[in-house]
Amino acid sequence: MKKQIVVVLAIVALAAFGCSKKQEAPKAEAPAAAPAGQAAPGAAQGGNPHAGIQKIEIPAGAGHKGKVTETMNSGGYTYALVEENGQKLWVAVMETKVAKGDVVEFPDSPPMVNFQSKTLNRTFDKIIFAPGLRIAGK
Repeated sequence: MKKQIVVVLAIVALAAFGCSKKQEAPKAEAPAAAPAGQAAPGAAQGGNPHAGIQKIEIPAGAGHKGKVTETMNSGGYTYALVEENGQKLWVAVMETKVAKGDVVEFPDSPPMVNFQSKTLNRTFDKIIFAPGLRIAGK
């Protein structure tokens, strides 16, 4: 009987000692950057959708290639109207230096239809949001 009491007391002492030590909650790590072309963590919750996203270098022959006929910057984006094989197409990229007359290349992506830019107070019938663009010859 004494052995059982000693064992029970030992278990109670270990449990009391083990429970008295406070455990800290794991510290939150900063969100990782999203892969190119994807929204950054926190974007769905109303955070900055560009947090952690960097411009990527576009290789030659990436997809679309055409001459810039119009360009403007707004809200952290560069909007460029590109003429490719007689067709005009709007492309938006993170703010980039590009000028009217530049020949640019950018990867193909599914276009957004009837996209409304709040910063430009304008609706684009069809626009491609590309991860970047390359100025041909540079």
